[in-house]
Amino acid sequence: MSAPQITLTVRHTPSALDSRRGVVRLHPEVLDALGLMAWDAVRVTGARVSSALAAPSDAEGIPGVILLDDVTMSNLGVTEGSEVVVAPAEVSAAKTVTVAGSRIASVSLSPHTLRLALIGKVLTVGDAVSLLPQDLAPAPGSDVSAVRGQLSRAIGMTWTNELLTVTATEPSGPVAVGPSTVVSWRDGARTGEAAPAAAPARAGTTLVRSTPSTPHEDFIDAEIVEDERIDEAAEETVPPLSDLAGSEAAARKLAEWFDLAFQRPELLAKLGTSAHLGVLLSGPEGVGKATLVRAVAQAEKVRVVSLAAPNIAVLEPNVAAARLREAIEQATRDEDPAVLLITDIDALLPASQPPPLATVVLDDLRKALRNKGFAVVATTGRAESTDPRLRAADLLDRELGLPLPDSKTRTELLRVLLREAPLESGVDVGPIAERTPGFVAADLIALRRDAALRAALRQREADEPRISQQDLLDALTTVRPISMSTSDNLATGGLTLDDVGNMTDVKQSLTEAVLWPLRYPDSFARLGVDPPRGVLLYGPPGGGKTFLVRALAGTGALNVFAVKGAELMDKWVGESERAVRELFRRAAEAAPSLIFLDEIDALAPRRGQSSDSGVSDRVVAALLTELDGVEPMREVVVLGATNRPELVDPALLRPGRLERRVYVPPPDAHAREAILAASAKNTPLASDVDLAAYAATLDGYSAADCAALIREAALTAMRESLEAKEVTAEHLTKAAQAVRPSLDPAQLAALEAYAQTQV
Repeated sequence: MSAPQITLTVRHTPSALDSRRGVVRLHPEVLDALGLMAWDAVRVTGARVSSALAAPSDAEGIPGVILLDDVTMSNLGVTEGSEVVVAPAEVSAAKTVTVAGSRIASVSLSPHTLRLALIGKVLTVGDAVSLLPQDLAPAPGSDVSAVRGQLSRAIGMTWTNELLTVTATEPSGPVAVGPSTVVSWRDGARTGEAAPAAAPARAGTTLVRSTPSTPHEDFIDAEIVEDERIDEAAEETVPPLSDLAGSEAAARKLAEWFDLAFQRPELLAKLGTSAHLGVLLSGPEGVGKATLVRAVAQAEKVRVVSLAAPNIAVLEPNVAAARLREAIEQATRDEDPAVLLITDIDALLPASQPPPLATVVLDDLRKALRNKGFAVVATTGRAESTDPRLRAADLLDRELGLPLPDSKTRTELLRVLLREAPLESGVDVGPIAERTPGFVAADLIALRRDAALRAALRQREADEPRISQQDLLDALTTVRPISMSTSDNLATGGLTLDDVGNMTDVKQSLTEAVLWPLRYPDSFARLGVDPPRGVLLYGPPGGGKTFLVRALAGTGALNVFAVKGAELMDKWVGESERAVRELFRRAAEAAPSLIFLDEIDALAPRRGQSSDSGVSDRVVAALLTELDGVEPMREVVVLGATNRPELVDPALLRPGRLERRVYVPPPDAHAREAILAASAKNTPLASDVDLAAYAATLDGYSAADCAALIREAALTAMRESLEAKEVTAEHLTKAAQAVRPSLDPAQLAALEAYAQTQV
C-alpha cells in the first residue's frame, strides 16, 4: 500500500522561531490525514525533493497550506504560492554526514561542534542547512545554549547567517543526525577557491589532485593519492585558455611570467635580475582563480602541485608545516618546471593576529623560491586580509587580479558552459546574463546544474531531454551569488515598480537615484559627474518604504543586501565595525548591488547621544568611511529607510553620502485607490464595490492599512461563508470598523515639517 500524500500551497512562515531550523508547519488535520505525529519527518516534493520535521501549525489556520522558511523554500526550488507534495518520510540514523560551507565555517568549526549544531535535524543530500540548532524539539540530553555559545565564539556574530550544503550521507536518503553520527567537512568544499589540498585524514597522504570537468569549476570532488610519490602521468582535465572568458588579460600576463621564469632565466640574468617568481592572485570567490593557474600551466607545460590553505590551517602547527614542506618537496623533486598553487592563502596567513605558524610558512616559501624552475602562486578572495609580509620582495612580489564578470563576460561564460548541454531551440543566454549581476563562473555552473535538474523533473520520460529558456529563468529564483547568503536576499515576490500604486514622484526619484547609476554608468562618465552614492527614504510607518525597496529590487537587475539596523550592532569591541566592512565588501563583490539599511536611525543615530559605550558612534564612523572613504564604491548604492529622519547622524546625510532624501508621504485619495486596486488585484470584487468612492473615506489610512482592509474584507466574506466567491461593499464597510487608521497625527506633522526643510 502506497504512503499517503497531500498537495499543499506554500506560504512563508511568519514565525522567526521556525526560521532556518529545518521545520515545516502543517495543519493538525493534515498531520492526521498523513498519519503523522508532531515532529515526525516528512518528504516534501517541489522542483526538488527535500525532507524536514513536521510540526503542527495553528489549528485556526488554513488546512491546505504548508508554512516554510526561506532556506526550505530554496531547497525545494519553490516560491510562495507554489504547490508541493507532502508525504511521510522514512528516515535512517546517519552514520556519516559530509558538508561543505564557507571558508570561515570550515576553518573555525570542528567536526564535534558541527555535529552538535546538526543534532535533531533531518538532512538530504544537496540541501542547504543552517547552523541554528533545532531547539523547538531538542534531542534528549542536548544543551542548545552551550552549542550556541560554541558557535558564537568560533565564528562570531555572523554564525546565524552561515549555510552549509549536505554533500554526502551514509546511508543514502533522508537521515537524522544523532550523537554517534560522524560529521566532517568535504575535501575541496566551496571555501574560496576550494581547490584540492593535502588531506589531513591519514598519515602518508601527500596530495589531493583535482580534475575539474568544466570551465572555471573549482568546486569538485578530490582524489586522494595515497602513495608518497605523485602520479605525474595523471593528466588533469582543465579548460583551454580560449574558454577563460573575462580572464584573458590575466592569463596572458601569467603566461608571460611563466615563460620568462622557466624558459628564459638567462635573459633575466643578463638584465641584472633573477628568475624568482611569486604571484598573489586575487579575485572574488568562485571566479576561477585556481582554474586560471592550471590552464596557463598546462599551456606552458608546467607541473602544478596544489595545496588548500584552509585544510592545513586547522591542523597542529608542526603537522601543517610538514604538509607544506611535503608539497614543496613534490614540486622541487626534479628539474621540470613546477608551480606550487596555494589556494585561500589568507586562511593560513591572516593579516590580523597571524598564528606562530605564519613565520614558519613564510621562511619555508622564501627558501623554496630560491630553487630554479620553481614558482609559487597563491590565491585569495580577500587580498586585504592577507599577511602583508607575504608581499615581500623575496616572496610574492607580483600581484594579479581577476575582475567580477560583467554582462558581456557572463554571456560568453554561459555559452561555454552550455556548449555541450542539449538545449531547446530558441535558448538565448543574453537575457540570462543580464539578470545575473554579481554571478561568477561557479555561480553560473550552479545555475546550469539547477536548470538541468528542472529539465529532468519536467521530462522524466523523454528520450532526449533538453534544457529550455524557462528552465534557466526558473533557476534564477533559487541560485544566488556566492557573495550573498540566503539571509541577505530580499524576497521581491515578483514585484516591480509598476505594482506600486501611485507614488509617481517617489518612484521617479528612486529610479534616478538608484537604478540610473547602476544601469547607465557611461552616461554619468560622459557628463563628468559621479552618480549619487546613497538615498534616505523616510516617511510615516506603514507608508510602503520597504515595499518600494522590494519593488525597486524586482525592477532592476541588481543584488540587494537587506540589513535591519540593529543586526549590525554587537557588544564586542570592533565587531560592529567589522560587520559593516564585511557588508560593503560583499556588496562590492556582488555589484551591481543595493545595500538596504532598514531602520537606519537605530544603526546610525546622532553621535554623542547614546549610552552604549560608544558602539553606535563607531558604527557611524565605519559607515562614513565606507560611503566616502579612500576606496570609492563602484556600482554599489546605499539606501536607508526610517520614520525618524531627525535622529540620523547629520554627517551621514551630506552630499557624497546619503545625499538624496526621498519623502514617502501618506497616500492621498488617488493613491489610496491605486493601493486598494493593487492589493485587490487577486481578490474578486462584487459589482457594487466602488474603490474610488471608498478610498475617499479613508483619510488617515496608510498603505499598510489599505492593504489590511482588503485582507480583512476577504476574511469577513469567509466568515459568512467558506464558499464565498467575491467581496462586496458591505464586507469592506465591516472591515473598516475592524481596521482603524494607524497614522499618528503628531508624528505625521513632524515628518511634514522635516520634508519642508529639505525642499
